[in-house]
Amino acid sequence: MGCVYFVRHGQTVWNVEDKICGATDIELTELGHQQAVETGKKIVAEGIRADEILYSPLVRAAETARHISEITGIPARMEPRLKEQNFGKWESTSRHGAEFKKAKEEFCCRNGSGESMLQLAQRVYNLLDEIREEADEKTYILVAHNGIARVVQSYFFDMTNAEYAAFGVENCAVLRYEF
Repeated sequence: MGCVYFVRHGQTVWNVEDKICGATDIELTELGHQQAVETGKKIVAEGIRADEILYSPLVRAAETARHISEITGIPARMEPRLKEQNFGKWESTSRHGAEFKKAKEEFCCRNGSGESMLQLAQRVYNLLDEIREEADEKTYILVAHNGIARVVQSYFFDMTNAEYAAFGVENCAVLRYEF
């Protein structure tokens, strides 16, 4: 069976400020651009082969994917299902707030005008199911967000609600998942 790679976007100003970005379209910092370039070089150096990069429509992921694509030569395509969760009333607030941490354990809550964890999981799981069907023929690199990373992790591994809520990856981390 095949595999899929996951890369979290490079650093943003709100990452530095420990704010929840969610579906808000936040640019990369200069360091974020450098991280993306270094990730492209790492993918080449480690001999990671992929047929296509699928990326979130949000600029921080799109720019990360662009840098990786330019360095690796792997074609990139926007995939709307990789857009970060809309955290509703929590967007732009502290990611370490006690109320937000509790809200992350409420999988059916839309947080006001946002999107529930279950809605997020549905769209990401549907994408992963499609990728799984092609896994013997194609390998993808997904470039997206921390919230998407949690869903991808939960697709491949059993997790408690607390483990799910606490899971996160560093900016431009490269994770490999086997189908």
